[in-house]
Amino acid sequence: MTVCGTAVAGGRTGVRPLGQRGKRVHPLAERLVRGDVRALARALTVLENDAEDKRELLQSLYPYAGRAHVVGFTGSPGAGKSTLVDSVIAHVRGLGLRVGVLAVDPSSPFSGGALLGDRVRMLRHSGDPGVYIRSMGSRGSLGGLAKSTGEMMYALEAYGCDVVLLETVGVGQAELDVMSVADTVALVLTPGAGDQVQTAKAGIMEIADVFVVNKSDLPGADAVVREIWMMLHDKRAFREDWRPPVVKASAARGEGLAEVWEAVTAHRAHIQAHGHWETRRRRRHERETLRLVEAAVREQLLRRARQDPEWRVVLADHRGLDPYQAADRLLARLPRLDM
Repeated sequence: MTVCGTAVAGGRTGVRPLGQRGKRVHPLAERLVRGDVRALARALTVLENDAEDKRELLQSLYPYAGRAHVVGFTGSPGAGKSTLVDSVIAHVRGLGLRVGVLAVDPSSPFSGGALLGDRVRMLRHSGDPGVYIRSMGSRGSLGGLAKSTGEMMYALEAYGCDVVLLETVGVGQAELDVMSVADTVALVLTPGAGDQVQTAKAGIMEIADVFVVNKSDLPGADAVVREIWMMLHDKRAFREDWRPPVVKASAARGEGLAEVWEAVTAHRAHIQAHGHWETRRRRRHERETLRLVEAAVREQLLRRARQDPEWRVVLADHRGLDPYQAADRLLARLPRLDM
């Protein structure tokens, strides 16, 4: 496990990275697959910081992609996500499963901030070799997850984690990235969250596979449950024919955690039985591939464009050209792709 730079060994032994024919296996991949926790920590840093050997490392890790059940916990700040994730870790470990956690902070993981606040309670798992926790900065990403989250999941899966828990940064309705990388999304709400339920219709609650009303020992919990059920009752169709359950829990008191995990595993069973498990992985692969293509094309085009003297002239003409006219001028000078 890693929290604030401390680590405890874990992983599995006797397993070699699959690699790809004719390609060298990255040494960090060799080590972390065998259970070297320091290699895992270094690999996650390589992926998070876009180091030069990132591509080689990812190619060595990719054969392990898609093995773990990835569960995303999202919701507004103050919903108790960190406490809930901490309690879920303990429950899942009690089932004998190995757990990896990627917890996204709104600030750099090196500057303290929220990392030294709520998540310090996760230190109780520091003696458990079956738990690995990594806090990371969002680095300006507005979708609730850091850009490297999906890639870092590969390392945790190669390390032998059966379950990967994602905790989003907690920024409200912008937290939609979690739907693209998680198999199951748990939306965490709290009593007094009437406004949150109302804004559900604007987007964020549409991504939930499980609703968790946390802090259910507080007044108003039943009212939030009723509001969610009313919203669900008005829906005519559900994503992947799954009607999201609503579960009450009090993570601080250790109540309702078995029910939360039962709902999560029921969702997994549903998507596996109906073929959605592989469909989600295929779409994840497609999105990641297109993201890399778009980034490469953008970089190549911009590099060529900046070598054109007209580039700076057009960008500097902020009074003579509106942005659309300027963009048209620049696009006309870019090399065209054969269709």
